[in-house]
Amino acid sequence: MATKDPRVDAYIDKAQPFAKPILRRFRKAMHAGCPGVVETIKWSNPAFDYKGPLAGMAAFTAHCAVGFWKQPLLRSGLKTGRTMGPFARLEAIDELPDEKTLVTLVREAAALNDAGATIARPRTPKPPPKTPSFLRAALQKNKQAWTAWNAFPPSHRREYIDWITGAKQEQTRVRRLEKAIAQIAERKSQNWKYERKR
Repeated sequence: MATKDPRVDAYIDKAQPFAKPILRRFRKAMHAGCPGVVETIKWSNPAFDYKGPLAGMAAFTAHCAVGFWKQPLLRSGLKTGRTMGPFARLEAIDELPDEKTLVTLVREAAALNDAGATIARPRTPKPPPKTPSFLRAALQKNKQAWTAWNAFPPSHRREYIDWITGAKQEQTRVRRLEKAIAQIAERKSQNWKYERKR
């Protein structure tokens, strides 16, 4: 059963005059194309859920954005090079498809959620952190610290490097370096106090 949220009404009422018909058309199509859709507010903007995130819309000072959560999987002519999809910068109602076309898109998006479709969101791994020469020299002077450093995962190394190199004054950097070497020799991560006890 469809659920309307009064916060969405309030959001539309506060939008710029050009945005109101865009938001209303998209909202109407959401309910026509997916009778079980549930309205909510996410990230301060109206969102539509149906067996998971389905779509969202937002109004700005000079444009609107509407889009489907699984837009890259939709077959109905939404393939564009734009990251946010074809409806990321709407300035007038005639830039939005007619209601019939929108309803078709909503039905297709809902069918993807019914089928449990997911989008593979590629993760770009961070390159391994590069140990600054001054830190490498200090670690090599302490056999236990050097052995522990080489056994640390990249995330632990990165925490120490960021913490030490983030010092604004030389004396702070030296103090952090000394503390780091002592902790590393004990095989402690930089944030060891906050790690969950097993």
